Amino acid sequence: MIYPQNFEQKIGFDSIRHLLKGKCLSTLGEERVDEMAFSKNYEEINEWLEQVMEFIRIIQEEDDFPDQYFFDVRPSLKRIRIEGMYLDEQELFDLRRSLETIRDIIGFLTHTSEEEDMEEGASPYPALKRLAGDIMVFPQLITRINHILDKFGKIKDNASGELLRIRRELASTTGNISRSLNAILRSAQADGYVDKDVTPTMRDGRLVIPVAPGLKRKIKGIVHDESSTGKTVFIEPAEVVEANNRIRELEGEERREIIRILTEFSTTVRPQVPAILQSYEFLAEIDFIRAKAQFAIQTNSIKPSLEEKQILDWRMAVHPLLQLSLAKHGKKVVPLDIELNQSQRILIISGPNAGGKSVCLKTVGLLQYMLQNGMPVPMHERSHAGLFSDIFIDIGDEQSIEDDLSTYSSHLTNMKIMMKGCNEGSLILIDEFGGGTEPQIGGAIAESVLKRFNEKHTFGVITTHYQNLKHFAEDHEGVVNGAMLYDRHLMQALFQLQIGNPGSSFAVEIARKIGLPEEVIADASEIVGSEYINADKYLQDIVRDKRYWETKRQNIRKREKQMEETIAKYEAEIQELEKSRKEILRKAKEDAERLLQESNARIENTIRTIKEAQAEKERTRTARQELSDFKEQIEDLEKTNLEEKLARKMDKLREKQERKKEKKNKEQSTSSSQPAIPKVQPIEVGAPVKIKGQTSIGEVLEINGKNAIVMFGMLKTNVKLERLERSNAPQPAQKPIAKSTFVSSETQDHVYEKKLNFKQDIDVRGMRGDEALQAVTYFIDDAILLGVSRVRILHGTGTGILRTLIREYLSGVPGVAHYQDEHVQFGGTGITVVDLA
Repeated sequence: MIYPQNFEQKIGFDSIRHLLKGKCLSTLGEERVDEMAFSKNYEEINEWLEQVMEFIRIIQEEDDFPDQYFFDVRPSLKRIRIEGMYLDEQELFDLRRSLETIRDIIGFLTHTSEEEDMEEGASPYPALKRLAGDIMVFPQLITRINHILDKFGKIKDNASGELLRIRRELASTTGNISRSLNAILRSAQADGYVDKDVTPTMRDGRLVIPVAPGLKRKIKGIVHDESSTGKTVFIEPAEVVEANNRIRELEGEERREIIRILTEFSTTVRPQVPAILQSYEFLAEIDFIRAKAQFAIQTNSIKPSLEEKQILDWRMAVHPLLQLSLAKHGKKVVPLDIELNQSQRILIISGPNAGGKSVCLKTVGLLQYMLQNGMPVPMHERSHAGLFSDIFIDIGDEQSIEDDLSTYSSHLTNMKIMMKGCNEGSLILIDEFGGGTEPQIGGAIAESVLKRFNEKHTFGVITTHYQNLKHFAEDHEGVVNGAMLYDRHLMQALFQLQIGNPGSSFAVEIARKIGLPEEVIADASEIVGSEYINADKYLQDIVRDKRYWETKRQNIRKREKQMEETIAKYEAEIQELEKSRKEILRKAKEDAERLLQESNARIENTIRTIKEAQAEKERTRTARQELSDFKEQIEDLEKTNLEEKLARKMDKLREKQERKKEKKNKEQSTSSSQPAIPKVQPIEVGAPVKIKGQTSIGEVLEINGKNAIVMFGMLKTNVKLERLERSNAPQPAQKPIAKSTFVSSETQDHVYEKKLNFKQDIDVRGMRGDEALQAVTYFIDDAILLGVSRVRILHGTGTGILRTLIREYLSGVPGVAHYQDEHVQFGGTGITVVDLA
């Protein structure tokens, strides 16, 4: 149970819904945001959170997730369930693209991840894979649509044999009309009836010739229109009237054939509409999950350790709306640490006004509600969160003239409903408990209600200024005091919650800060009595002392941690020294064994030499001298190599360790006195790099997290940093670009948007020569980059200067294969058609 009905407005969740809608790609996801509801099912909530966390990983780690086309064609699909109704071309185009998106998403989620050495058939996104389930992807339907529509969403000529015949005849008839009209125009120009620069034009879908009113009788035909000035009339020559009529008939036949094709396709699709609608429900769910993931990234939200019981153990929790609001002004939210468990179920928060009590209350309500709606929440990953079956809130002024309710009456009504509906699985949130009436009786009623809540083992967060409620919390198990801290010296709130002691309202201090006359403050202190004032001061002193000793305790913990790290570091160094000493001794023993073997070999060789010399005194003396010299050499080696060498190596090792310590201490002292220097990345902007295993060298333009944007020649691509390596080779010089070709930076930066929004026509009428030439240059470059085969340049007839400039430019562009005038029916010499290689 969620109480009251305007619960979401009270805690700000309606603003969360609005922000989520702004992150949806279509109305599919927006509907899911509206349908999002509170749940108390552990498995369901856990599955929702896992889906969002997996999508966060997709956004941060994957670059190829298919999220381009999220179209809601459900109304169109529901319409064609009626016999005789059909999808128009645009609806069919949207259906194809969205079905392709569904197919690609399911393929992305169900593929096996080999990079992570997962088990066969496993997925890196198991929760999203379970969501995909048995959703159908309709590959045959997509193929059928591809047979009907081209890549721009227009009906293909070969969509049917009849349509192909009609369009061929239409093209042939149009060509005949064009030839006849040109012949008539040339004859009229030769006779002086028509100006030399006049070309055929279109009026009411029919090809006509512009003629001066005084000469309109010279050309036999039908006058269809005249110019706004009356200086030109448009005549359809009699010779082409029947042909133009035939074109009208063929256009009607073309429309009817297209409707027949679309109706026939819609009839084929009609039995599959329920399954297609189910696939769109999956697409809506993906859009919804994506929006939640985007919001979680924006607010640094995570999935806490979720437990199937009533617990609230949050570390560094933040109100997301307050966080976004303060971030606009460069400020940060003071995080909230709060804990509710079976031994302290109800937290009584006291403290000064404007100290953050209500914000604390709303933070608890909003984050718990977000969590049970399947949304990650902004808090530390060490936090633990439980589930509650009911959430009640009483905050703000609910007085109503229509319902004859005062402020206090509305509070009592809320208390009655809470006492009736709460249990051990409920969470109650009450602001200014007992306020709105005479303090003594209001405090007594509030204490009695609090007692009932405690007896029902309800969880809750309650703010108050009443002393009797603070005393109740001290005397009863299950209820605990908390204080919003306040700096008495600076006279400002710290917005920090401290659990364990009640807080002071700091009424006297705030009154003195505002500038209330001292005699008024003294008179008020005398009215309440010295005991009350002293008790309040003692309470402030307790809070101050506790804060002081808490700070001391944290410092001691920090020092202990540093000592433990230092001890661990020295122990590791001792182990390394011992390991090095053993290695040196092992090598020394090996050297000694080698010398011993060499000595034995020398002795044996000396004995053999003496025997072979048959005891000649001179040879014997020489051999013995050599043996004696070798013995002395060995003794020297034993003294130097085994002792001095060992000592020298140990000394060097100690010196090395000392240098390491001095360097580390110097770095620590430098980092403590100076701002931290960012770590130099092995790959940085401007560095020459190449993809591992390849030879092409590019330049790093930008680094975004784990990805980098690299320019290889004229191609810019997004590559993961782990796939790149620095290259010492110089970056290859780019091929010289013809002077007439210019690739704009806009094309490089927005190539993907260009692919979607590129139009094959450009209108440069009215531009100066240099402006028109620059616009055409950008246009042709974009067309070549995107692989467009044909484009049209509308420059008009006029004096012909624009046409000449543009064609001189086109003649020098390597990517232009051919250019010519448009068909006379579609503009003639006023349009240049360009075929690109």
